[in-house]
Parts: sequence; structure tokens; C-alpha cells
Amino acid sequence: MSDLFDETANYVLDLASPQRMQILFKLLEKNSTPTTLAKEIDATKQEVHRNFIRLEESGLIEKKNDGKYTLTTFGKTVCTQVPSLVFLTQNRKYFEDHNFGEIPTKFQMRCGQLTVCQRVKGFSKTMEQWKNIYKNSDDYIYEILSEVPLDLIEPLIKKVKKGIKFDYIFSESVVVPKGRKAILKKLGFDKLMDDGLIQRKMTKNVQTVLVMNEKEACIMFPTVDGDADISEMFYSEDPMFHEWCLDYFRYCWYGSDIFKESKLKE
Repeated sequence: MSDLFDETANYVLDLASPQRMQILFKLLEKNSTPTTLAKEIDATKQEVHRNFIRLEESGLIEKKNDGKYTLTTFGKTVCTQVPSLVFLTQNRKYFEDHNFGEIPTKFQMRCGQLTVCQRVKGFSKTMEQWKNIYKNSDDYIYEILSEVPLDLIEPLIKKVKKGIKFDYIFSESVVVPKGRKAILKKLGFDKLMDDGLIQRKMTKNVQTVLVMNEKEACIMFPTVDGDADISEMFYSEDPMFHEWCLDYFRYCWYGSDIFKESKLKE
């Protein structure tokens, strides 16, 4: 086992250079030569040439018959793993007091898909972004909730009345605001359910909060103590970010139980 780690550590050293990382991701876009890439990344030809040699010796890149270099299968696959390190590095401070909660390892391993995003900090700002996701929806709204902010109920229902499909998952211990039932009745919630525009499920516990429509999404990870935290979110319109969130919602949806209103307490 130690031999395996030794070999892997050697490859990590080959990646431990900003310029070599630049070269790999430039070659991921298109084949190139050391001279051309040196101009693109504003580096000396000699320096870039040395790094090309090292990457070639490591089996990450190879030279084609036309004189240009390309990524090997190994090199391409390594590039797919780098975004996860980028995401975790960029948000290292955040994850000092947050974690991935109940999210399965298979989704944590794909966290690189969340790299292209912005952090929205502060409760009022997260609520505003939340409302914007409702506002921008044309097809559906999906949510996984640990609590129900009262001022979000009306704009959500108004959107559903325009034909937007709404699917959501509640935690059994969800924080429900007083007056929720009265508001839902006033807004015609039951009719929307009868019309098939609203579907809902329930799960034992929600730590990670998710809100998304067909083109944008946000996710809010829990604190290290396991408490849901909606005061800060990762938000993005990036397709890879959206794909991760959609896959996670579907995973949770098919693993959830039927909704039981009797479990909720205002």
C-alpha cells in the first residue's frame, strides 16, 4: 500500500506547479506547442518547455505527429479531479465551520462541479436570491427545506399559479412559521395540489438546504454541529453546478417518504 501512495505522491508533485496546471488545462481546451502556450500564458519558452518535458515523462501529455501536444487519457482524467480541490481550497474558511452534512460520499466526490459559483452571505441577501430563483423560473421549482421562511410563501404560490411545477422535500422537524396553514388556505394551496402542480415528500432530517429552478440553483450546507444554515449560500447558473444540484435533489426525492402534515408543528 505504501508503494501506491509513493507513486501517487510523485504525480501530485508533478501537478504542484501553477504553470504545469495552466498547461494541462490549456491542452484540455486544444492541442498546442510549448512556444504557442508560452505566449498565451506569458511565460518564457525555456520554462514552459521544461514543464512540457516533465508532464510528458509523467504520462500526462504526449506529442502528436503534427508536433503539437495533447492530453493523454490519464491527463484528461486527472483534470476532472482538480476542480474538487479548487472548490475546497477556495472555500476552506467556510468549511472550517460547515461540512457536507448528510450528503453521500458519491456527491462529495463530485463537489468540483460546484466550483463556478458565488457565495451569498447574510440572511437578507440569501432571501433575496431565493426569491429571484422563484421569479426566474419558467418550468419548475425544486426545494429541500429545513425551515419555511414566511415571506417566501406568497411569492412562491403566485408563481405556481402561473403553471410552474413545484416539488419539495420537508424535514420532519422543519421549522414552520405560525399562520402557515391559514396562508396556504387563503392562497389556494390545496387546489394547486389537486391540479398536480405541487408534489411534496418528507424525510427524517434535512441539514443541507437546496433551492433551484430549471436554470439556476443554490445550496446551503450545514454547520459542523449539524444545524441547517440559510444565512449563507452557494449560488450559480453554471450548467455543471446545476447538474450536481438536480442529481442531488432527485436522489433525495426518490429516497424520501410520503408527506405527513401531522408531523409538522407551527
